[in-house]
Amino acid sequence: MLLLISDAFDSSLPERLSVYGEVTDDKSRLPEADIVLVRSKTKCDRAYIDSAKNLKLIIRGGVGIDNIDKTYAESKGIMVRNTPKASSIAVAELAFTFMLAVPNRIVEGHESMVKGEWIKKKLKRTELYGKTLCLLGIGNIARQVAKRAKVFGMKVVAYDKYVQQSDAAEMKPSVKDAVKDADYISMHLPLTSETEGLLNKDIIDACTKNPVLVNTGRGGCINAVDVAAALEDGRLRYFATDVWPTDPPSPDYPILKAKNTLMTPHIGAGTVENLLRIGEEASAIISEFIKGGK
Repeated sequence: MLLLISDAFDSSLPERLSVYGEVTDDKSRLPEADIVLVRSKTKCDRAYIDSAKNLKLIIRGGVGIDNIDKTYAESKGIMVRNTPKASSIAVAELAFTFMLAVPNRIVEGHESMVKGEWIKKKLKRTELYGKTLCLLGIGNIARQVAKRAKVFGMKVVAYDKYVQQSDAAEMKPSVKDAVKDADYISMHLPLTSETEGLLNKDIIDACTKNPVLVNTGRGGCINAVDVAAALEDGRLRYFATDVWPTDPPSPDYPILKAKNTLMTPHIGAGTVENLLRIGEEASAIISEFIKGGK
């Protein structure tokens, strides 16, 4: 059995997987591979799948599988799995880091000190305590964010089309109901035909406050033109994002030039601990797959 590691994982993964067969990172051997492990960089589209004549299993190290044509893969008898639990803490901590950095003016304070400035009187902070957090999506990552928000004394509400009740948040019947009174909105949605561009002008206009928007889910779930316009006129107070329509985004992507933004280059799942967890979960999937084939 040949296992192809197509993207960056923890360096210990090849040795860990060697008990299941030969392990390679040589992408030219895709036609021979029985199992392929990818993250977000490799795009498993129809052409990719058609070139993998021996493929039986694709494992996406991470939450979403929008870089994999799952329907086409399964039509070819190829199983598609991901590691949804592994990344929840890493991404939730980044989302909460954004929620702490923005109201505490951390970036502005640091940059002013580097410039030799002392702008103490200009840096007015606000607290998370007593604020309302709206979660769009209430999966593994969002629940971890909710847990941290409650410790900080925040009220947590959420909307998820497929969840009516949750012990993590007060569920709302629509996106507009969820964002209405939010001070912070944190997005944790997969990219689908239903969620693409979901955070748009209509949703922003439904907000009664001027919330901080945080996105650690999928870049395509916002309408970037509408978000940039709302940042310009103040309907959104700030936008913090780790996710983009493409990695890296196009130079003309509106958010890159928008005001009041805090941006990172898709690092949410990139903790040392998370890469180890992804490897552990991937190994368990492969073990289960092999046992099931016997």
